Amino acid sequence: MIDRGLMLTMQAIRRQIAAMPHDLYLVRLIHNQTRRAFPGERLWTAGQLLNPATIAFLRIRNREGCDVYIQPYADDQNAGYILLDLDSADLNVLERMRDNGDHPCVVLQTSPGHLQAWIHVSNSPLEPFIATAIARQLARDYGGDWASADWRHLGRLAGFTNQKPMRRTCRSYAPWVKVVSAKLGLAARAEALLESARVLDARHEPLASSTNVTLPDTVATGASAAVEVYRGCMRRWRIRERFPQPDWSIVDLWVARHLLAQGTPATQIEDVLRLASPQFPRCHGDPEDYLRRTIARAAFPP
Repeated sequence: MIDRGLMLTMQAIRRQIAAMPHDLYLVRLIHNQTRRAFPGERLWTAGQLLNPATIAFLRIRNREGCDVYIQPYADDQNAGYILLDLDSADLNVLERMRDNGDHPCVVLQTSPGHLQAWIHVSNSPLEPFIATAIARQLARDYGGDWASADWRHLGRLAGFTNQKPMRRTCRSYAPWVKVVSAKLGLAARAEALLESARVLDARHEPLASSTNVTLPDTVATGASAAVEVYRGCMRRWRIRERFPQPDWSIVDLWVARHLLAQGTPATQIEDVLRLASPQFPRCHGDPEDYLRRTIARAAFPP
């Protein structure tokens, strides 16, 4: 017997990933009420993601209250896709984006009146500070959510329901995440966006490989500096070699302790962790509280 719901979800997923092709996708499940991530982060190919058994598993978790998120995966870089959260944007924003050469490859309706757009800006992976600069420029240009404008933000996966209580319909149904449009290809202004981000970063001297630096305040350079500081600590401590699956909360604590010992202000340490800690905010229900608690703990001797 054909499961019509499963087939509709499969069609929606196929439309979305066909317009944003990549080797691997990171899929994360977060329970909406507890804000806890379902154990494990899953890396799937397009074929694995479209497997009926995979979709059935995700549908069960979705019915249990988990929101389903996805991101083209490129390890510690951006895969060339920028997410723009258009929750508060005006109704003509998609037309303006197309007119300006920033047309999205995928647009999703995450609930009535709320959109997410993926813009394909590069066929090769991007450094985090470049992707963050582009994300924030697009958010500024089109009224996107600034909090979602970074190099690694996950977006919704089409074909599942949005479990946020405030998004429920008048009959208390969870709205479906729907594909509004899906068109394969780079944005026409992709190269200009990349060049603008590179020029912005090139205005500042590159950081030394040691982590004895003072972080600047500007957005793009702050992201660049934060990533270099965090990676410098990882290289010095050989994190990848010593720990095949690092506990990033522990690494965050070590980085915070190291920077405090150098006299780095707490606000700048928060910026380093916020911008450079892998897949932050991960499963943290209150990311800002997590940062404060991590730095407070780092102030005590190990």
